[in-house]
Amino acid sequence: MSGRGMLMWDEAVTKYDFGDGHPMDPVRLALTMGLVRAYGLDRAMDVVAAQPAGDSTLGLVHRADYVAAVKAASVDPRGADQSYGLGTTDDPAFAGMHEASALIAGQSVGAAEAVWRGDAAHAVNFAGGLHHAMAGSAAGFCIYNDASLAIARLLELGAERVAYVDVDVHHGDGVQAAFWGDPRVLTISLHEHPRFLFPGTGWPEETGAAGTAEGSAVNVALPGGTGDEGWLRAFHAVVPELLADFRPQVLVTQHGADTHFEDPLAHLAVSLDAQRLVQEACHELAHEHVDGGRWIALGGGGYAVVDVVPRSWTHLVGIAAHAPVDPTSMVPQEWRDQVYALTRQPGPLRMTDGRTPGWREWSAGYDPADRLDQAVLATRRAAYPLRGLLA
Repeated sequence: MSGRGMLMWDEAVTKYDFGDGHPMDPVRLALTMGLVRAYGLDRAMDVVAAQPAGDSTLGLVHRADYVAAVKAASVDPRGADQSYGLGTTDDPAFAGMHEASALIAGQSVGAAEAVWRGDAAHAVNFAGGLHHAMAGSAAGFCIYNDASLAIARLLELGAERVAYVDVDVHHGDGVQAAFWGDPRVLTISLHEHPRFLFPGTGWPEETGAAGTAEGSAVNVALPGGTGDEGWLRAFHAVVPELLADFRPQVLVTQHGADTHFEDPLAHLAVSLDAQRLVQEACHELAHEHVDGGRWIALGGGGYAVVDVVPRSWTHLVGIAAHAPVDPTSMVPQEWRDQVYALTRQPGPLRMTDGRTPGWREWSAGYDPADRLDQAVLATRRAAYPLRGLLA
């Protein structure tokens, strides 16, 4: 297996553009790649542009009538069929939508193929992680579900155990739905409580299809306002133990940056520094519990497109490249010049929010009156016995 990581990138992914004023601004992708280059990480990894996902690949997850509807809307955005979730406020139709969406999906599928073949131990597609798209509809800024497509291709290639860990502020509902009845896939999602945030799913009681895949879905619904210590505590109270038990052949992770305290669309209070610690933890868990350290890391949400997303995902790329970026380092001036040229905003000065977060291990005990501990305990009580584990 190659010791170098693989970075999936094609400039054309920035054509995934819902238009002016939409939170999913493709400048976040351009700025991330610019920061990756400013730190020289593109020289520490093999940068690869995969082919767009074709109809047969899209068909691993999406219905043919839905793909046809996306293609039609791509040609005639004004005629988009809203019954498929297209042409809505969240998912406006735009010219070339199918091509841009299929290209992003192709990068995640290409990452899956490369990691399974052993061309790279780790592969990153920060343009991916579009986890809300369903088999027959768009949702939550997501047209094609590249994460599900990558997992489906791994299963097609012979994988028998794939773990998916989603730390986006929103529930990874589309991936959970795609593999609800498949015990070969373990989905774990940590997200803001569904009572208060789209998509309104991801309750602890959602544990997989009864009789066929009970315990294959695990959901941690975090109270609003959860900050670094609680977020890290919840992650470490659930994810390592489940991965140690499941022993996945491949780990797929989704790193939406919208848990950040500056994100305008959600209500958690996580810092860039805690996000980096979870990225490092996923990397370590891949090496500890996955054959060959096979790890596919995806982007996801994140709508503080200048101050947060590029720094968070550049840390992710550095970690996957085994060339982590020093969080105390000054951001290269050449990148800050790019930020101003593209956005007329000043860029951040350092690769840190200045936090040094820690957390209490779950094994040290829990506080039944603490809302965060209540959330973790609800998850463990709902899912762990189904997997033969002690809650």
